[in-house]
Amino acid sequence: MPKRILEGEVVSDKGDKTIVVKVERTLLHPLLRKTVRESKRYHAHDEQNAYKTGDRARIVECAPKSRLKRWEVLPKDAPASAQ
Repeated sequence: MPKRILEGEVVSDKGDKTIVVKVERTLLHPLLRKTVRESKRYHAHDEQNAYKTGDRARIVECAPKSRLKRWEVLPKDAPASAQ
């Protein structure tokens, strides 16, 4: 099964080698038929501490690295189709 890749905004970089990425998605409300925005925060492993608050980050699934970290960031210079 392929690994999922998500993109979002870094909302926290306070942890060492850890960032928190907020990923927003839109969906159609089943009853009201109105577009609704949902967001979720993911803890991701950032080995080089390269990302700062406000940056756009792409994250990919990985094996668990800690209690909360199940994602790791893709390098800033990686092409859009790379994993």
